[in-house]
Amino acid sequence: MTEPVFAPRYPVAPGSNFTTVPFGQTPSQTVGPYLHIGLPWADGPDVVPPGTDGAIDISIGVVDGNRTPMADVMIETWQADAAGRFEHPDDPRGSAAPTPAGFRGFGRAVADSTGTAVVHTVKPGALPAEDGAVEAPHIDVGIFARGVLERLVTRIYFPDETDANAVDPVLASLDERARAKLTARATLTGYHLDVVLQDSDPDGDETPFFDL
Repeated sequence: MTEPVFAPRYPVAPGSNFTTVPFGQTPSQTVGPYLHIGLPWADGPDVVPPGTDGAIDISIGVVDGNRTPMADVMIETWQADAAGRFEHPDDPRGSAAPTPAGFRGFGRAVADSTGTAVVHTVKPGALPAEDGAVEAPHIDVGIFARGVLERLVTRIYFPDETDANAVDPVLASLDERARAKLTARATLTGYHLDVVLQDSDPDGDETPFFDL
C-alpha cells in the first residue's frame, strides 16, 4: 500500500520564505477566547483624544438569543467626523482635516462582564448619499464574538435627530419597529444602544444587521 500524494496548497519556490509566499484568502473565523492577548489596544476606544470638547460616550450592550450578556464581544466603530467628512481619499468630496482635531474615525473596544463596550467619540455629521439624498448622523458598528464566524454589521442612529432620521434612506427602507432597534437612547454622558444577536421570532427583538 502506498501513501497518497498530496499537492501542496501553496507552491514552494527554492530560496523563498514565508514572507514572499502568495497566500490565498483565509477562511472566516471567530475572534476566539484569547482576543484580549492581541486585538485590543490601550486607546482603542478613544476615537477622539481625552478631553476633546463635545466628546460623548457611545455604549453598546450585546446579548444573545437567551438575553444573556455576551462578555468578550469585540466592538468596532467607524464614522464620519463632526462635520460629516472623512480624512480619506475615498470621500467623494475629497479628504478633509478632521473635526475636531485628533479625530480618527475608528474605534475598537471589548465588552465587559455585562456585555457592554464603550467608545469615546463625537457625534458625527450628516452624510451625502446617492441621488441627492442625505444620510442622518450615524455610527457604523461591527460586532465580533465567539461562535460568530462573520462579523455582524449594524448602525447607531440618534434619537435627537428626528428630522434627519425621517429622510435617511437606510431607515426609510425599514419598518417602524426595525428603525427603533437602530435608534440609541440618550444617557447622562452620551448614548446607548442595546443589540440582540438572535431571536427565533422574526418579529422579535433581534437587531437588524446589514448584508455586506
